[in-house]
Amino acid sequence: MNRYYDENNEEIKPVKPNRSLFAGGLALILIASAFFSGLQIGSGSVVNAEAGVFSFFRSHSTAVDTNVDMSEFWRVWNLLEEKFSAPTSTHSVSVEDRMHGAIKGLVNSYGDPYTVFMPPTEAAAFQEDISGNFSGVGMEVGMRNGLITVIAPLPETPAEQAGLLPGDVIVKIDDVSTDSMSIDSAVKMIRGEKGTEVTLTVAREGASGFIEKTLIRDTISIPTIKTEIKGDVFVITLYNFNALAEMKMQEALREYVRSGVDKMVLDLRGNPGGFLQSAVAIGSYFLPTGKVILREKFGGDREEVLYRSQGRTLHGFAPKEMVVLVDGGSASAAEILAGALSEHGVATLMGARTFGKGSVQELVRLPNRSSLKVTIARWLTPMGQSISDGGLEPQVLVERSFEDREAGIDPQLDAALKWLAGERDFLEESETDASHESE
Repeated sequence: MNRYYDENNEEIKPVKPNRSLFAGGLALILIASAFFSGLQIGSGSVVNAEAGVFSFFRSHSTAVDTNVDMSEFWRVWNLLEEKFSAPTSTHSVSVEDRMHGAIKGLVNSYGDPYTVFMPPTEAAAFQEDISGNFSGVGMEVGMRNGLITVIAPLPETPAEQAGLLPGDVIVKIDDVSTDSMSIDSAVKMIRGEKGTEVTLTVAREGASGFIEKTLIRDTISIPTIKTEIKGDVFVITLYNFNALAEMKMQEALREYVRSGVDKMVLDLRGNPGGFLQSAVAIGSYFLPTGKVILREKFGGDREEVLYRSQGRTLHGFAPKEMVVLVDGGSASAAEILAGALSEHGVATLMGARTFGKGSVQELVRLPNRSSLKVTIARWLTPMGQSISDGGLEPQVLVERSFEDREAGIDPQLDAALKWLAGERDFLEESETDASHESE
């Protein structure tokens, strides 16, 4: 006999029709990883809360809602038991499969692509992903308007080398349509052994038809930071908010101070996020002690959590003028930092609208080795703007086309350098181009 248990390790008893009882337990790529995140596991100890697709927090048990009428559920269950005719003599659906299917249906009814139920096999594969043991193609993906969308290809990876771009919509993985596919399922299909192939069919804005790319999977090494000086401007490109980001930023800021320049560009384009702590720590180099960097808003009556600057400022060495560059590949922790620096008046936000990933997920490990990943909070900027609500709109909008990328032209960085030099002519040019396009 199959037995099922809730998160409190209490057995869930079968319920007959007309009884009103609902157990709480049932309520339950890169591609290298899709917004790879540090974890706080269910009832375990805190590891690293991260500003990515999932952060893990302590499990909060909730009381069973005894007012839910489950009679229709059990009536359908019994009707299927009684009437279903299998297509073949070998076809069978176990009780466990049916329970997992029912739970998945319940979870999907919430309409949140980041809230997912994972049966034991999927949960084990997910655990392998978050432990860092993977090969893939080196890009971050998210869900936008119900479509599997490329957030950012990472530098020097198969995804970048194949020419994938932020905003590309993945419509097929090999020969399988992604219609109604979850992010986790897409990641599972795209990742695989080093040296093997995966073919992605993508839809790209402005393209006349679908684009097909064949990528060779590889072990992904994610870069952290790059620095360069352009005239009198120090440029810091931050690729990822990983565990090394704060240390690497310290090194970059020492280099900036030694350079003697007093203008800075912080390039967060294509940065898919990472550790929340890294975003707060890096923001603390530019903001006075106590300034709000992030608001974390939970559901229900739970009190809002504020993340404040630790005041590790550069003091007299702080940039006199600063631009933060963002685009559709800037997500999560990148949006947190960009929003804080912009809203506190420390930097001018420039580039294109960001991706809009600002939610927190908790992973609850269930006793039968399944897992539930559930959205428990939303991230807001210091002034209360929801990051998930369409991303951040730059103060100065400058686009970079596919043709620009192919030609190695970077109008966004050029615009940032002009802005810091006191030039504003490019704004008039952009407005003129926009008016021509509308005609």
